[in-house]
Amino acid sequence: MRTRIPHQVLQPLARARRWPVEAQQRACRNAMVASTALARTRAERDDVEEFFAARARAAEPDPDARHA
Repeated sequence: MRTRIPHQVLQPLARARRWPVEAQQRACRNAMVASTALARTRAERDDVEEFFAARARAAEPDPDARHA
């Protein structure tokens, strides 16, 4: 004779077994989102630095220019 385990007991057990896998998947997804945001911010900062460097170079007087 086999004893049947009620569904009310099995469902929480199944959820408890899935929890570490799902938590790891969420953590990986969150890390990917954060990494993407950081990369986007870094690229934007690099663009701004390049823009200001170009402006600074354009504002410098040309040493080869002759003053009349």
